[in-house]
Amino acid sequence: MSTKNSMRGAAAIVGIGQTPYYKRGTSPDPEMKLALRAIVAACEDAGIEPSEIDGFVSYGSEQNSGQKLMPALGTKSLKFAALAWTHGGGIPAAVGLGAQAIHAGTCDVVVVYRAMAEDSNQRLQVAVTQGDTPAQFLANGIDMVLQRSAQRSQRMIEKEGVPRSTLEAIALVGYHHAQNNPAAAGYGQKMGHEKYESSRYISEPFHLFDCSRENDGAAAVILVSGERAKRLKQKPAYLLSCPMGAEAGTSSGALEDNHEPYTSVGMVDLAKRLWSESGYQPEDVDVAQIYENFTGMAVASIIDHGFCTRQEAGEFISLENLKAPTGGFPINTSGGNIADGFIHGMGLVLEAVRQLRGTSPNQVPGAKLSLMAGGPGDSVTSTALFGSEETL
Repeated sequence: MSTKNSMRGAAAIVGIGQTPYYKRGTSPDPEMKLALRAIVAACEDAGIEPSEIDGFVSYGSEQNSGQKLMPALGTKSLKFAALAWTHGGGIPAAVGLGAQAIHAGTCDVVVVYRAMAEDSNQRLQVAVTQGDTPAQFLANGIDMVLQRSAQRSQRMIEKEGVPRSTLEAIALVGYHHAQNNPAAAGYGQKMGHEKYESSRYISEPFHLFDCSRENDGAAAVILVSGERAKRLKQKPAYLLSCPMGAEAGTSSGALEDNHEPYTSVGMVDLAKRLWSESGYQPEDVDVAQIYENFTGMAVASIIDHGFCTRQEAGEFISLENLKAPTGGFPINTSGGNIADGFIHGMGLVLEAVRQLRGTSPNQVPGAKLSLMAGGPGDSVTSTALFGSEETL
């Protein structure tokens, strides 16, 4: 398949590792220990010694830099280290940075990781004190990403005509899938229309169950070259494309009164690049992990990626169509940020890999193309398409 992307399939995820999800502020371990636990587990999964890691990549407010982790891992030589400059939008971008370093020959084994423990790192407190919200919002009493996202989604519903039912479908499918995932924070918590609709508003149109969780925990993946991946014990998840970027007027800090369509969360251009570089189209994707800090943002992300239009959203983004294994567009098959758990969205990468391995708790039969879309509406965001060997 001819594409313009020389990195297509040059690197692959061969190891995944994760700690349990803990309720925010209740982790038994400090954040660095959580990071180390996830990284060692990912190495064991890949059959690679932790000391072989020579590249460290993360995103957002990760405070556990590679040089801090080196002594415990027995690292022989740190050859590459990077941090994507953004929050949830930086998850696929971090994987892409690691793949670029491997493709360039800078390093051989990269770990991409994220760890959170509110008691030791105070991520949410840092976000507040760093002035993460632009002044024009603060002056009008809007001091949370939740409120800015709610504004976007409310106008998406009122002005663009996207049905409110699409938000509910995103929430319900997450809880539906979590019931088959004993590791999910939402396991055993069944969700239906009445429970969803009767839950309190947090910021209209978002009910309580439209909002992602906040958890302590850590997750990590190991990347190596596509060639080496073939010789390791796990089925590789090859990175086919991983664009990152920002569109004018669509970031979380922009004033968008005149932005059309308001549905967009800054991922239209990214999606065009993704399909061009990978050689595939939306209809080819078997399963997707869509970052949903809030359900309305996930709806807009699906539209931005070209899976459906605003006019088609009501029918396409329905519970039955989003379910695995029978739906036409199964998403968030571990439960997603809403019902599986939230380590700044990193768990979605691991689930994208599980689908290609055939080990998901809600497996899509024969999945060969697995999408992971980063945080929508972030100042810089990213998206990634992973494929099995037959997709190369």
